[in-house]
Amino acid sequence: MTLFQRAHDIVAAKANKALDAAEKPDEMLDLSYDQMLDQLTKVRQALVTVAASRKQIELQEQQLQHSADHLQDQAKSALAVGKEDLAREALQRKAAAQSQIDGMEAQHQQLNEEQQKLEQTLAALQQRVNQFRTQKETLKAQYTAASAESSVNESVAGISSTLGDSGEALARAQDKIATMQARAGALDELLQSGVLEDVGGGTDDIQQELDEVGSSAEVDRELAALKAQVGPGAATPELPAGPG
Repeated sequence: MTLFQRAHDIVAAKANKALDAAEKPDEMLDLSYDQMLDQLTKVRQALVTVAASRKQIELQEQQLQHSADHLQDQAKSALAVGKEDLAREALQRKAAAQSQIDGMEAQHQQLNEEQQKLEQTLAALQQRVNQFRTQKETLKAQYTAASAESSVNESVAGISSTLGDSGEALARAQDKIATMQARAGALDELLQSGVLEDVGGGTDDIQQELDEVGSSAEVDRELAALKAQVGPGAATPELPAGPG
């Protein structure tokens, strides 16, 4: 196989594939049916033409036969009155008319046979058209049902895909909500336990002053209690020196 032949085959294959994708069965069936009707019309027209030609020849034959019969009577009449030459002329014309009749008879027979063939062809073609029309409507109904089923399947597939995506999104949202709830619960536990305060790296200045005031008041209360126990005038011992 040559390169050009292979290229031609590839182009033809692609063209056939594109044509097959573009063709719709219902449109193809209607087109085929229209073509069959066109053929049926042509056969009918041909049949009418042949029948008209046959009828025309029959009329001509009848006219010639009538003329031949009339010439025969004229020949008898001329011979009866002794005009033999006139009778001969009449018989010669009758012979010419009969010759035309004989020639037309062959044409008439041929047209008659052709008409019979066309009638048989027309009957067979009409039967095929009727059968095709029934099959066409059945196939079109099947194609319509198949197209509807295919469309529904595609829609269901699309819905399934959408539901799948929605399910994934819902799962992600549920996971995120669960994570946020867990974090909120953990923060609440830390706040209640006080651990969260230490995590911050110490209290602020106001809280430190409040703590110092509380500690100083406690020291003053303990000192007053000791004074009450020791009594007035007791010697005050010296405190050991603190760490330098």
